[in-house]
This record gives sequence, structure tokens and C-alpha cells, in this order.
Amino acid sequence: MAAEEEFINTVKANEGIIYKIVRLYTFNREDEQDLYQEIVYQLWKSFKSFKNYSKISTWIYKIALNTSISHLRKEKRRGRKITFEDLILQTTEHEDREKKEKIETLYSEIKKLNPIDKGIMLLYLEGNNYEELATITGFTYSNIATRLSRIKQKLTLKIKI
Repeated sequence: MAAEEEFINTVKANEGIIYKIVRLYTFNREDEQDLYQEIVYQLWKSFKSFKNYSKISTWIYKIALNTSISHLRKEKRRGRKITFEDLILQTTEHEDREKKEKIETLYSEIKKLNPIDKGIMLLYLEGNNYEELATITGFTYSNIATRLSRIKQKLTLKIKI
């Protein structure tokens, strides 16, 4: 399989990861598109250097988070005023309204966290264990445990789930 075809298949198979991160780190549709393109570009630039030392999803998370944090910093330097919009989740009709509101509140509060904590919480909610979080973020296992504990405390104080 050609490198381009393999890359396209990899991106398509992991598109959900990219979209989740993009939605969490952007505030409007235009920024979502820009950040998505930037992440795919960064993935392409480093695709040939991927050595399979970790899962492909771990590698994608790492690049997507780093690109998103850099993007956010660039936006702040431009002096652009960023307002936090409520994150509208795609939910099925079968979910009950109260649960939907709690999830929206949770994600709204997660969006207000600093970029690093926001990424850690997203990865945690995706079901990654502490070792995977450490690998993706570059923090130590114990640092991840401490950070997650503090993030959970912050969120618990702000919302009642």
C-alpha cells in the first residue's frame, strides 16, 4: 500500500479522535476547519517517522493535542477575543433530557479548563488509562494521577453530576 493511501486510511479510521479534540479546542466552525486541517497536515509531516512504538491512536492524540494547544496559543497572541460557547453534543433522541443537560454542563466546564487539563480530561473520558495518558502527554504516571485528581475536584465543585 502506498504511503499516501495508508495515511488516508489511518486518518479516516481515527477521524473521531481528531474531531473530538478539534471541538474541544475551538469556538466556531471556521476555527474547527482550520484546526482540523492543521492537525492532518502535522500528522502527514510526521507520518513517515511513526515507528509503531505505541498505538497509532496514541500517536494521533499526541500530535492532535500538541497542535491544538499551539493553535490556541497563536489565537491568543493575535488578540482575538475568545468566548466560551456551550458545547453542543450530538445525542440520540433516546437519551433523557436531564442526562443530556448534565453532559452539556460537564463539557462546558471542561472547555473552561486550561489547555493541558482539558486535553488530559478528554483523554481520560475517552477511556485511556493512566499509562496511556502519560505516554500521550509526556507527563509521568504519578503526575497524571495528581492532575486528574485535581481536575475532578475542580469539576465536582462546579457541577453536580
